[in-house]
Amino acid sequence: MTDSNVWQQTYTPIADNLWISGFVALLPILLFLSCLVWFKVKGWIAAVLTVLLSAIIATAVYGMPIQMVFLSFVQGFLQGLWPIAWIIICAIFLYKISVKTGYFEILKQSVIAVTPDQRLQVILIAFCFGAFLEGAIGFGGPVAITAALLVGLGLRPLYAAGLCMIANTAPVAFGAVGVPITALGNAVGVNADLIAGMVGRMLPPLTMFVPFFIVFLMSGFRGVKETFPAVFVAAFSFCIVQYWSSNHIGPELPDIISAIVSIACTSIFLKFWQPKNIFVIEGESSGANVATTQTQHSLNTVILAWMPFILLVIAIIVWQIPQFQSLFQKDGIFAFTSMSFEMSGLHNMVMEVSPIVKENHHLSAVWKFPIVLNAGTAILVAAILSIFVLRAKASMVVESAKETIKEMFIPVITIGLVVAFAFISKNSGQAATMGLALSHTGALFPLFSPFIGWIGVFLTGSDTSANLLFGPLQQVTARTLEMPEVLFLAANTVGGVVGKMISPQSIAIACAAVGLVGRESELFRFTLKYSIGFIIFIGIWTMIIVHLFPGIILHT
Repeated sequence: MTDSNVWQQTYTPIADNLWISGFVALLPILLFLSCLVWFKVKGWIAAVLTVLLSAIIATAVYGMPIQMVFLSFVQGFLQGLWPIAWIIICAIFLYKISVKTGYFEILKQSVIAVTPDQRLQVILIAFCFGAFLEGAIGFGGPVAITAALLVGLGLRPLYAAGLCMIANTAPVAFGAVGVPITALGNAVGVNADLIAGMVGRMLPPLTMFVPFFIVFLMSGFRGVKETFPAVFVAAFSFCIVQYWSSNHIGPELPDIISAIVSIACTSIFLKFWQPKNIFVIEGESSGANVATTQTQHSLNTVILAWMPFILLVIAIIVWQIPQFQSLFQKDGIFAFTSMSFEMSGLHNMVMEVSPIVKENHHLSAVWKFPIVLNAGTAILVAAILSIFVLRAKASMVVESAKETIKEMFIPVITIGLVVAFAFISKNSGQAATMGLALSHTGALFPLFSPFIGWIGVFLTGSDTSANLLFGPLQQVTARTLEMPEVLFLAANTVGGVVGKMISPQSIAIACAAVGLVGRESELFRFTLKYSIGFIIFIGIWTMIIVHLFPGIILHT
């Protein structure tokens, strides 16, 4: 197609007024919030209404050709199916294999053997193990797996999902082997190691706070006091390693290294110390009865029970090895398994313009379909190997597959719809309008900079996508205000991590994992107030860094 066919974004479509345009662009989000918070409709219905309103605004207000709006919907929906929904489907299938074979019960007892206190079990699984999974696979897999584990340990489904989403905030910035930061660095031409170091310097207050906050939600200030030594060991060991690795190694490994160190330190500490009052959610005040009812299993049996998740970790590590990846990339012997499809009529036909980008930029619209080289397939391989290792009967495998498909059908549709909304919002310029409005806050911009990342993750469900969407805007604004750009690039990332817990995509994934399909509004209401509180704190923390502790800021 010729340049005359290229559609150029505009960010002030109404009376050339940024604030009025920003309010109109905000309407789909307000509709989504209203549907879940006040009208309490099912998640997929809220997503349908939100997509429709966003599409109408894209066409009628922003002037985007209707065929491009439709193609943006298709692009987002396909992205929601692959790789996002594929990762969740495989994770749930792996979990069900463990349950059907009976080995999950043994795994559960092995966790209780470390500590019968459910508050500390949640810290070990949701915070520590979840951080490892976030660092390795990201894309919602950690919440799906850890929430399912906690439900198996006896927590109520809504409670388990909410706690896991809160726990998942601390590691999101370095998720999926640091992709949010490496992608941001490439997009804005800033060294990714520098951004990683700045993120590592901004995260400690949040990282230290989250585990204690989880315990507080479970059992109040008294619970924090009772578990303080163990929770401090888990939080402090994670925080120190996260800071050190992000500042001295780079963005790829902080989550994985921090999680391993935190799990090891906490487990060793709990061999010598346990809380006096053991907390069990179903009203138990002592762990004595719990402990005596556990069957004693041999070490080999316990290892066998953990094998699905050990194999999961091994598969993820193998999938990250450059030599393995090269087999499936261009010129590799299995390159034919990594397909991609350009969306004719949309690919390179939408142009981003200043001030979102320094130079006019054509948006790519390529749907990538790597059959093997994605985290979902790594999880599936672990599940298949687990079938043989655990000697699962064919009937168990079939039943697990049927249940997974049945339970995931509506969540997959919901995930596809919310990602479709994200792409319509991004491609039409609605998301950029909202970000620009916040960037015009002048001296108060350090306060609002994290909010831009927060909105970005709410819209897209991904810190990576939010960084790609708003990273250039943060950079341009920083230069205009003559402030260090690395601080605002990091603030976009850190603000985004607490937007994860209210992202429609994450809500749908968490509900699917614990069997709460159709009750997304309940989970959203549970996490919304905490997410708002966290982002206000991060905004204030960014202001404090600028005006009181500028020495924290890294410089090129």
